[in-house]
Amino acid sequence: MIEINNVSFSYDGKKVLDKVQLSLDEKHCYAIIGPNGGGKTTFLQLLMGFLTPESGSISINNKSPVEFRNSIGYVPQTPSFDKLFPLTVEQLVLMGALSELSPFGFWPKKVKEKAKKALETVGLIHKAKEPIGELSGGQIQRAYIARAIMNHPKILLLDEPTASLDPDVVKEMIALLKKLKNDMMILIVSHDLESVMNIADFVICVQNQVSLMDVHDVCHHFSLGVYHQLRGKK
Repeated sequence: MIEINNVSFSYDGKKVLDKVQLSLDEKHCYAIIGPNGGGKTTFLQLLMGFLTPESGSISINNKSPVEFRNSIGYVPQTPSFDKLFPLTVEQLVLMGALSELSPFGFWPKKVKEKAKKALETVGLIHKAKEPIGELSGGQIQRAYIARAIMNHPKILLLDEPTASLDPDVVKEMIALLKKLKNDMMILIVSHDLESVMNIADFVICVQNQVSLMDVHDVCHHFSLGVYHQLRGKK
């Protein structure tokens, strides 16, 4: 589904990603790990077409990332907002379909129905009319996931979705993502190695270069921030 061919990218002359060669299949879950500054977020931004490779190419279902962007759902790291802003959970989710808002500020019935189903999927339908500022950290993350999936994306990208969450909430988040991966490819950036290993089919290690590994090739050193390959796999 995703073909990355010899991609390199630099910031201010400093190489962040170097000659990345990677093929990813649909309906698999990939955990993206690596040191801070190693290029993980840059990798996601290239996939979404927000950045352009300085060399090489990226193809998603035979389209460029920009052409495929409407089929990608994205959950940013630690979403921030003013908790006093008068925005309900339903309204936040509907923002995932802003292009369908009428000129008069009304949402079509079919769009509201999609938002409702997304909230049902993440277990927040009972919170639909509540202010977003009253949600817990885990509920906020689920609301942002609902926003990302309401248009049924083919790929879901998540940047540190379990950061700062309690262990029990993390378990709920992983259970939700397990359910979602039956319908879409998931790429999840995380430093919480133990949790994402419960959902990942493969691991992508990003540290200037990129290595694709089976989950069995990941040793305990990775949880300590020491990233290396086992058995020479790429």
